Amino acid sequence: MIRRIDLRRSAMTAGPVDYRRAVPRAEFDVEAATHVVQPIIDAVRDRGVAAIVEFNARFDGVEQTDIAVPAEALRRALDELAPDIRAGLEESIARLRATCANELETDAVTELGPGARVTHRKVPVGRVGLYVPGGLAPLVSSVLMNVVPAQVAGVESIALASPPQKDFGGLPHPTILAACALLGISEVYAVGGAQAIAMFAYGVDDGHTRVKSVDLVTGPGNIYVVTAKRLLKGQVGIDSEAGPTEIAILADDTADATYVAADLISQAEHDPLAASVLVTDSERLADDVVAELDKQVSATRHVERIRTALSGTQSGIVLVDDMEQGLDVVNAYAAEHLEIHTAAADVHASRVRNAGAIFIGPYAPVSLGDYCAGSNHVLPTAGCACHSSGLSVRAFTKSVHVVDYDRAALAAVKDHVVTLAEAEDLPGHGAAVTVRFPPAGPAR
Repeated sequence: MIRRIDLRRSAMTAGPVDYRRAVPRAEFDVEAATHVVQPIIDAVRDRGVAAIVEFNARFDGVEQTDIAVPAEALRRALDELAPDIRAGLEESIARLRATCANELETDAVTELGPGARVTHRKVPVGRVGLYVPGGLAPLVSSVLMNVVPAQVAGVESIALASPPQKDFGGLPHPTILAACALLGISEVYAVGGAQAIAMFAYGVDDGHTRVKSVDLVTGPGNIYVVTAKRLLKGQVGIDSEAGPTEIAILADDTADATYVAADLISQAEHDPLAASVLVTDSERLADDVVAELDKQVSATRHVERIRTALSGTQSGIVLVDDMEQGLDVVNAYAAEHLEIHTAAADVHASRVRNAGAIFIGPYAPVSLGDYCAGSNHVLPTAGCACHSSGLSVRAFTKSVHVVDYDRAALAAVKDHVVTLAEAEDLPGHGAAVTVRFPPAGPAR
């Protein structure tokens, strides 16, 4: 079901190995989807709501008279939400809100001399559009992961879009609507795919439904959503280009094969393109995990989806000589989610540079992070964890430098400004300073 990749030195005959290439990922060709997505973007820009309704009919099989979700539908969804689901959502919200509050940054003021002050100010983005997928599963947790940090950051205007569902009268999944209501999000649209991203980027107005353009779009989605985000990046800010989900597990012979197999399955359940990778120096553990996968997969609800993901080229058991090599492999792979099941898990975790989120020990599975850890599950994929971070309060804020100098403070550096301006052949820059210091008139 799952292949093995032997990176032990005894198995290598061609010299040093590029671990990034040695552990392959699922193909996720954004460029190839451009020819499908660009016409959708153009149509939404030019024809607005009418184009969105046409695409929702074509892709989601629903006929709509209005893309805006009525307030009554939001209230009804929350009223009808099962009490245990509501309790789970409320706990997740409380934990996430607590960690987000600790991420808030205060203004940093630097006094550079008498009358010379620079303030590094953090300000929230004005308006954001949040996207919540509704394909293979209604990802209600993505509502929380997008909305809570935006609210804590102080974003004043929040709109959310999720695909219309044929089974629910053309509205998004009721659990998603209930989560919106629970969080006080009233601007919700039944729009999915690339058309949702274009709607947020350009805004639409047909005289009945008016959607203002946003400053930033966040949230995961399929390849068409990701492609739209890439194509519209100059028009609107985006969080990331997130591909299929992935889990890597670094484990030694102290790991519990039952836990490891269950955690590999948990991410394979998301998508046939999901990646599940075990990196271990223990052949015994590798054998035991394979046996557990055979046993556990057959008992799952989404057998075919999971088998496809685990047997794909993006998944595998990677054999290494020791944990030193294992750390090199996982740092090169830069997984969206990295679990560490080793005797010195906290020590090994401290040496990981590249991962969207790190889960330490046998009682911190990725599933915990997906819902109730207090961390955010919107994370960089496809190796982007080597340069990018997961969604947080910081994603919904921007920095502004406030420069406050008085005349004496400017005088203290005016000669340096003029000199550097001349060095760049920009005399007007220097003149903008010297004009403030006219030469004294002739003595009388």
